[in-house]
Amino acid sequence: MGDIPALNSAAGYRAERLRTYTPEELVALAMRHPAPNDPGVWSYSNTNYILAGMIIKKVTGHSWADEVNARIIGRLGLTRTSTPGTSASIPGAHAHGYSAFGIGTTLDVTEFNASAVDASGSIISSADDLSRFYTALFDGRLLDPAELDEMTTAVPAPQLDAEYGLGLAKFPLPCGGSYFTHVGSVSGYRAQVSVTPDATRTAVVLATGDGDKHTQEAMSGLMDQELCRSKVQR
Repeated sequence: MGDIPALNSAAGYRAERLRTYTPEELVALAMRHPAPNDPGVWSYSNTNYILAGMIIKKVTGHSWADEVNARIIGRLGLTRTSTPGTSASIPGAHAHGYSAFGIGTTLDVTEFNASAVDASGSIISSADDLSRFYTALFDGRLLDPAELDEMTTAVPAPQLDAEYGLGLAKFPLPCGGSYFTHVGSVSGYRAQVSVTPDATRTAVVLATGDGDKHTQEAMSGLMDQELCRSKVQR
């Protein structure tokens, strides 16, 4: 998303935070750059999620957001989860996001037209709903066993010092066993959700601000602490 002005600078944010993007525009921006790695080498890509959203529209005739609302949000009763589309506001009580864009004065960047991230992250949720979603994902309510097995079959992801499946990273727990997790971020916000393979334990952490490697280390440490603590309590 390096070519989105609203994500790159204070001036860009002020000028274009309300701009609407189409998936085609986002893919075209990504295609200006060379491939970051050779075929067969793991690398995370937001653009891949945008392409997946376009495939959903082609196959079903509905937007990815409509399909997510019908198949997941409505099905699980996730009342605090929504797909904002081109809306730049967050409904109800919510945490504000802040960014200094690497330099300068910190801005409140909560107001943001999330079409700029489209299927790669244009969803608003709560800690409870995220926990309920990940539990349902792993306890069989959303996927059949073969689909979940495919999703959790992991390959080496050296950049993360972990393994990675389909949208899920796999990390060992210091108290034994492992967990699956995903980190989502946009200017001013970073969220991480984790779940154990048996779906009995989840943890959700939100950080506001730009963050850095130390922020992620702290979030991962909280994940280890909470998942191991709940394991002991059981």
